[in-house]
Amino acid sequence: MIDAAIVGLGRWGQTLVAAVQGRSDRLRFTRAVSRDPGRLRDFGARHKLELVGELAPVLADRTIDAVVVATPHSLHCEQTIAVASAGKAVFCEKPLTLTKAEAARAIEACRKAGVVLGIGTDKRFFPSLRELLRLVKDGDLGKILHLEAHFSNQVAGTFSEWRYALDESPAGGMTGTGIHMLDALVALAGPVRRVQALLLSHKPPPDPHDSLSALLEFNSGISGTLAMVRSTPAYFRLHAFGREAAEALGRTDLVLRRGGAEPQHLSFSPVDTVRANLEAFADAVAGVAPYPIPTEEILDTVAAFEAIAKAAKSGEPVRQV
Repeated sequence: MIDAAIVGLGRWGQTLVAAVQGRSDRLRFTRAVSRDPGRLRDFGARHKLELVGELAPVLADRTIDAVVVATPHSLHCEQTIAVASAGKAVFCEKPLTLTKAEAARAIEACRKAGVVLGIGTDKRFFPSLRELLRLVKDGDLGKILHLEAHFSNQVAGTFSEWRYALDESPAGGMTGTGIHMLDALVALAGPVRRVQALLLSHKPPPDPHDSLSALLEFNSGISGTLAMVRSTPAYFRLHAFGREAAEALGRTDLVLRRGGAEPQHLSFSPVDTVRANLEAFADAVAGVAPYPIPTEEILDTVAAFEAIAKAAKSGEPVRQV
């Protein structure tokens, strides 16, 4: 059992705790850092958490094996480095950082300390997406030529105020939903070479209504599109096109299309992906199995995210170096 602490007990931080506390035999939270521990006294008591107001006591606690970072995005880099420097594994919510340079610093700190780095792109664990990744990696669809991804939801109005700041959440819904799809696209096609992006806003925060769409060119020669809307009902789709094609729809459904045949509809059992991701991280910390999302992909995802944010702001194509 991995004993962990969490930094940040906002809406998503509480979701992370609830996903494993009393449910997992691989990871449990024993301490939590919050700016206002008193306000969360009931939550802490319910989940048997010791609440503190600063990170320092957690870093000094030798009983803590790992720290989960669920704070505003701009804090991720320095907090990840601090945790790694204390010799503890780090699970950081997505995006790891807001720039490639910061991501490289955080990843290097973990490498230098010899600790595991996990990332909160839990949608990678959707059964539909795992099957699509397997089909592509095994070559069942032939050479991949094009990818299409869309992930939208209508929860923007429920976010904490900091999420609306442009310096925390650039490019519309990219930090909320788009980063999950970008992670999947990088897993399928590798690093992004060039992007174009269009961000159209119809209503300002709070509860913003906007859409972002991006054209992607990968180093592998594959093309791709990425889209998200803040304010519309939840929708998830990732489509891979080769000689054959496969389309992941939502968490559990996949449509396989082969030339000359009727589409094949597959359905998989649902999975608690938040728990699955945390347990995969715990297995890596315990030395049971490697963490399934390599740091190279985490870095490439942040690099592509930064390029999309720049392209959305400038209206000009951005090419990766």
